[in-house]
Amino acid sequence: MTETGTVPGPEQVADRMAITDVIYTHCRGVDRASEEILKSTYWPDAEVDYGGYKGPAHPFCESLPGAIRRYSNTQHQVSNMMIELAGNRAVVETYVTAHHYLAVEGGLDTEMTYIGRYLDDMEKRDGVWKIRFRKIVMTWHQNALATADEVSNPSLTLIARASRHPDDPLFEFLDTLERAT
Repeated sequence: MTETGTVPGPEQVADRMAITDVIYTHCRGVDRASEEILKSTYWPDAEVDYGGYKGPAHPFCESLPGAIRRYSNTQHQVSNMMIELAGNRAVVETYVTAHHYLAVEGGLDTEMTYIGRYLDDMEKRDGVWKIRFRKIVMTWHQNALATADEVSNPSLTLIARASRHPDDPLFEFLDTLERAT
């Protein structure tokens, strides 16, 4: 373990930025329900422990988008990322808050909020960082009634809505970048 407060060198800064990008990209993959994005964050031989699923990461990435689409929308937010580097390996602890909005036709909408951490064993291969193993740890979760009441908030009706891959506004934005290059 590195001494707390040690100033990292340029290569360590670059490694930390790449690792952070992998964690953020995983959140994007979940929230956009994209198998392709999720798989891009794991090595092909990676494993995961999500409690109810323990095994190879890529099959998990194939099944997760269908499960996540059950919710009208989700948003995963990460913080407090602690990265312990050891050559081409890293152990990463990341706090996660995940909101899952479930719209119930003719019923009461709910929001399940999950609070926990990702524990990632990551590896750099040929200059690329990806997850080798992920374990999730739950701190707590809660279910609460929710509403998408736009009548009381008419200013919100004109704002673009988050969606899943490929319909989310993000993908049109990304296409404009590709066309510009």
